[in-house]
Amino acid sequence: MRMSRHPAVLMLLALLLFVIGRSALAQVPPDHARRMKEGLALFKEHVRPALTQHCLNCHGGKTIKGDFDLSDRKPLMSSGAIEGGGKESLLYALITHAEEPHMPQKGSKLPAETAERIARWIDLGAPYDRPLVERADGGKPRATAISDEDRQFWSFRPLLTVAPPTVRDTAWTRTPVDHFILSKLEEHGLKPNPTADRRVLIRRLSLDLLGLLPTPEEVDAFVADPAPDAYERLVDRLLASPQYGERWARHWMDVARFAESHGYEQDYDRPYAYHYRDFLIDALNRDMPYDQFVRWQVAGDELAPDDPLAMAATGFLGASAFPTQLTEAEFESARYEELSDMTATTGSAFLGLSIGCARCHDHKFDPIPAEDYYRMAATFSTAIRSEMEISPRPGEKPVKMQVTSEGFPHTKHNADGRGFPHFYPTTFILSRGDLNQKKGEARPSFLRVLMSADRDASSWRVEPPAGWTRTSFRRAALANWLTDANQGAGALAARVAVNRLWHYRFGRGIVATPNDFGAQGERPTHLELLDWLASELIREGWRLKPIHRLIVTSAVYCQSGEFDESRAAIDRENQWHWRHVSRRLEAEPIRDIMLQVAGLLDLRMHGPGSLDPSMGRRSVYFFIKRSELIPTMMLFDWPEHLVSIGQRGTTTTASQALMFMNSSEGRRAAEHFAIRLAGEPDANVVRQAYRMAFGREPTAAEARFSTDFIKNQSEAYKQAGQSNPGQLALTDLCQSLMGTSELIYIP
Repeated sequence: MRMSRHPAVLMLLALLLFVIGRSALAQVPPDHARRMKEGLALFKEHVRPALTQHCLNCHGGKTIKGDFDLSDRKPLMSSGAIEGGGKESLLYALITHAEEPHMPQKGSKLPAETAERIARWIDLGAPYDRPLVERADGGKPRATAISDEDRQFWSFRPLLTVAPPTVRDTAWTRTPVDHFILSKLEEHGLKPNPTADRRVLIRRLSLDLLGLLPTPEEVDAFVADPAPDAYERLVDRLLASPQYGERWARHWMDVARFAESHGYEQDYDRPYAYHYRDFLIDALNRDMPYDQFVRWQVAGDELAPDDPLAMAATGFLGASAFPTQLTEAEFESARYEELSDMTATTGSAFLGLSIGCARCHDHKFDPIPAEDYYRMAATFSTAIRSEMEISPRPGEKPVKMQVTSEGFPHTKHNADGRGFPHFYPTTFILSRGDLNQKKGEARPSFLRVLMSADRDASSWRVEPPAGWTRTSFRRAALANWLTDANQGAGALAARVAVNRLWHYRFGRGIVATPNDFGAQGERPTHLELLDWLASELIREGWRLKPIHRLIVTSAVYCQSGEFDESRAAIDRENQWHWRHVSRRLEAEPIRDIMLQVAGLLDLRMHGPGSLDPSMGRRSVYFFIKRSELIPTMMLFDWPEHLVSIGQRGTTTTASQALMFMNSSEGRRAAEHFAIRLAGEPDANVVRQAYRMAFGREPTAAEARFSTDFIKNQSEAYKQAGQSNPGQLALTDLCQSLMGTSELIYIP
């Protein structure tokens, strides 16, 4: 091209270069050189030593936790951690503990002067004179190293080998559990309460183990039993009751986020999911070893494919909500959401760890790298919900059962017609959880912090039977790792299991956050007791009933609830267990004992559930439809069945009282309660009402007040022209008794 032929183009080009040059110069502050000089001096003298000492190991030195690398200026700038300037930056908020996670995570907070200097350095442009780490090969540090220090966190360590401690007041103790409790009480200068009276004990024990009231005859027999082992025999009888499995299955259904519909807007039913609930009831009643209980829920179809109970157990994995109305663009993301739920729920239910937090980046608090999360998720890659014809019990007619397995036809839903594949054979590691940033295939494995450095997933590999092609047996390996107490995650699984038992017995676990045994969870109040109980669980062949028995026969469980301000001043939260704290029942037993007192309770077990709020069966048999939850249950803090719930909230609202006072359910129960009393002589009716509802005789004042109430209320109904004034008055009394706190609290 000759210059003379295109003068206009050349002039335009020259003008453009001039404008760009002026713009670039305008972006450079006039005092840039001075600021760089000051920033570099600050970096060399103060910032570099602080970052190297307190931050580098985890963020660019040995590892890159949370995808945050400050080993050089370029990755620091791209992280977004210093956007907004010094004191407005995320980095400053973290090191000053204005935001979580507080940094440094291990060790004390940085001095205020150091934080101010880092903020000033950021304002000066965050200059580096050279990288904090010089790498000969120019490579990056491994992003996911697990250190021996990580494995020394209290819940990741092997179980402690401990003996029950020596105590001064040996007369108070009944079981080894009491030695651990009393040792802490004596350490804090506290004395425990004496044993509660027998009427309290049988009511407490029956509500805890069965979720039902003892009958007046059962109370009388226990109170009058002179045998020294009367209480222990009562415990054994209740543990052997079929209603025990129903009570404890409902607890586990919270943990398993169990429901019987897909959720989301359409919320189609899963009519054959109830077999998982029935598996829980049967397994707990049989005292199935807990390690088998865990393994079957993860891989029962691989470990015992000919056992219908094992197949039903796999309903655990497929219990999550799922959006059945999908566009093609949502297919893969929906499957990753499903894998995330399986992985996160397995972590929280069995290990008490928030593994799901590592989906988008390394876990910010616990040593769970994103790489480990995706490798664990890959064990579920080809597992899907299916509906199979299976005989639930020997000799019974085959029925459809929802299972989670591989190689069977998928459960149909509305996205099938557009080609939804239900699973993808390969799970990828996603950068920041983004499907558009696949970093490579995730090879199935487990959390490295819960296995020794010389182990990998192959240590728990299970060889399929000869000729087996249907499933991958990856979940069988996961199941074995979860329950390996020596080399795998079994020690933690045992801790989590016994802590759940303690939580449901006392209203607070030894670890008060039963679904979080990580850095953000509460520390155990009695670590030695927790590990001793976990060791006992394993020694007993992982059977739960002996641990139940050990806890409920202890002096700490049997003590009274007497309150004392001087001791409360030392331990207001009762974390050292100097008294037994009364607790409100959950929604299910509240409704069940209303039916029981009314004589309406139907104890038929198993089978499909119901959405009818007036059904007579126990509340564990409600059909759990995510968009149509039972109103009475929701009043008393029923969970929403979307994620694993380790502990329910307990609210106190006016609508709860109004349910007893004004609802058709409350009135119906009171009417039938009154019918049960109708044959009693007038002098005995109040006494029997109290015995049925509270398991005790009324006090003289209560008897007098109740008798006067019936008399006055009957007269009022008579004056109003009611045809059956006496029965209506008795119904009112029954409704009043059913609305008291005493009925719905564990004493």
